[in-house]
Amino acid sequence: MIIGISGKSGSGKTTLANQISTIIKKESVHLDIDKVGHKVLTKKEVFEELKKSFGEEIVKSNVINRKKLGELVFTSRNKMEKLNEITWKHMQIEIDSFLENNKNKVIILDWLLLPITKYFDQCDIKILLDIPYEIRKKRAMQRDNISEKAFDLRDNSSIDLNPAEFDYVLREINNEDIKRMVKKI
Repeated sequence: MIIGISGKSGSGKTTLANQISTIIKKESVHLDIDKVGHKVLTKKEVFEELKKSFGEEIVKSNVINRKKLGELVFTSRNKMEKLNEITWKHMQIEIDSFLENNKNKVIILDWLLLPITKYFDQCDIKILLDIPYEIRKKRAMQRDNISEKAFDLRDNSSIDLNPAEFDYVLREINNEDIKRMVKKI
């Protein structure tokens, strides 16, 4: 079984995934696809292509400065598309490998962009965290140590999520609701 969790930045996707994993216990594995994206930034081929496309300004101490890269791509749809073009093929290899290696377990995928990938259709259960803007902003600013302006750039560049595409839409993360949902699943 594959459970897909989506929601905008600061909505609690990873928190929910961890709570579901705790309830299901050892039969489950969780993949935070944002972390896959971070991992592929360390690949030499990706590093070189990003540096060529976005310039030396995104490099700090010979690694991709994710904060600087984010400032660039969150302000331009074209730059975001370029980033995705460079990284997505590498991310798919990692995700496909994870799915193959864990096919006998309950797999939990979490990612904002999940609904626009082939993996969304593979999900048996689709959960949307539709958390209010102010709560998400506070969480993301604290977690990522970013300004309100940086959060707004990120939030404004994110995709729109259609609640009708999901099996469950949660407007808050409530432990009792989650336990009931997991029992249904």
